[in-house]
Amino acid sequence: MKYKANVMTETQLERSLARIAHEIIEKNNGAEGICLLGIKRRGIPMAQMIHDNILKFEGVDVPVGHVDISLYRDDLTEISETPETTGCSIPVTLSDYTVVLIDDVLFTGRTVRAAIEAVFSFGRPKAIQLAVLIDRGHRELPIRPDYVGKNIPTSRNELVAVKIGSIDGETGADLYEL
Repeated sequence: MKYKANVMTETQLERSLARIAHEIIEKNNGAEGICLLGIKRRGIPMAQMIHDNILKFEGVDVPVGHVDISLYRDDLTEISETPETTGCSIPVTLSDYTVVLIDDVLFTGRTVRAAIEAVFSFGRPKAIQLAVLIDRGHRELPIRPDYVGKNIPTSRNELVAVKIGSIDGETGADLYEL
């Protein structure tokens, strides 16, 4: 893998997540009835960051949980004979909430499809919305995010790597050539 460019600094990432929090509030006429679910791995701390912004902007402590899509992937047998999962944390009865799924990079749409399937295994929310930090294109499924931090046109031989401080020791996003 060859480094090509920094596509998002820590400050830009934080601003994007603050803007996404504002957009979630605006689209839903406030923050009541919203549940944030981060898609494992980097979607989890991003969901918490959006939660913190909503709490700061609206004073509403929206529920936050996470989904692990390991058992819902359509390429499950290609990954492992016995996939490991850390499970899902769904803090509310979904039928009472609009769920906002949060992920770092949207590419083919297959991760989001798996996350939606995971959510439905726990119940039927009022609605599901999607927030992504980076949309890089190349969709293979008819999935479109409701909230996007940044659109970055890429080729299929490139990789967008989001880094979150609590996982990676630094925060930002870089573009690599495979």
